[in-house]
Amino acid sequence: MKSIDILSVGEVLVDFIGHQIGAQIDQTRDYHRYLGGSPANVAMNSARLGLNAVLVATVGDDGFGTYILERLNEVGVNTDYINRISTKPTSVIFVSRTDSTPDFIPFREADAYILEHQISTETLYNTNIFHTTCFALSKEPAQSVILKKAEEAYNLGCKLSIDINYAKKLWTSHEDAIKVIKDYCRFNPLIKISEDDMLRLFEKELPHEDIFKFFHDLGVETICLTLGSKGVKLSQKGNGIIQLPAMKIEQVMDATGAGDAFWSGFLFAYLKEKPIEECLKVALKLAALKLQNVGRLPNNIDVLSQLL
Repeated sequence: MKSIDILSVGEVLVDFIGHQIGAQIDQTRDYHRYLGGSPANVAMNSARLGLNAVLVATVGDDGFGTYILERLNEVGVNTDYINRISTKPTSVIFVSRTDSTPDFIPFREADAYILEHQISTETLYNTNIFHTTCFALSKEPAQSVILKKAEEAYNLGCKLSIDINYAKKLWTSHEDAIKVIKDYCRFNPLIKISEDDMLRLFEKELPHEDIFKFFHDLGVETICLTLGSKGVKLSQKGNGIIQLPAMKIEQVMDATGAGDAFWSGFLFAYLKEKPIEECLKVALKLAALKLQNVGRLPNNIDVLSQLL
């Protein structure tokens, strides 16, 4: 049996989320501090769901780095693979608080310094799912290391996963982003994308069928397209498209991290070998829980009992 359920590789950082609801960053007066970074969110959510979650990341040897490690350890994430460096401060992002896709300003430092020694062959051999993000792949040296280790993981029989959370401001060029995404897609990952991600990536609105075809043509079997309040569509090569509505909630408190909550639920159910439609239902439930809370998922909820 493999001992690691999810090896989440990429950015961990401090999110400063605006306190004023619906205000863009230029109108936000004050911020509250939260642990952030999509791979970190997936690792934390997965650990709280009872999975053995490992985070591979890099933080600065500073107060924010200490805060991050303490928060991760609190929820049971394995932090043995997190590197602390003294040459760069912990990465920080300022985020607007909104019920849609938030605006953000990144101050990226330590998060991109993921190195080969952090991911051994033995670690990959013992991993079920190798997960990363477009954010993590946007900057060297993490980019080269993640692509190399993703290929090794694939060859060792690991299932790959990626959140294609593309943002132009993180990349040196659009062409580079497309090339790197295509490189990763050679390993047939489970893909999570959103309509906003695709609008930014393709620089125009495309029919959903065209988006699915783009990734299927790269050799990807399963693509999950999140549609915000309209729910989700999933395309499996040869099996058609499944579409489910979003869960109804009274008030959206904060959309930051909702996609990570969704994907954590999906991967959780996938690891439990649930049917693909059941994976989507679990994912939608976890996303709805997140939308009703600012920052991470609530402390006083037995998340597992809510899902099964």
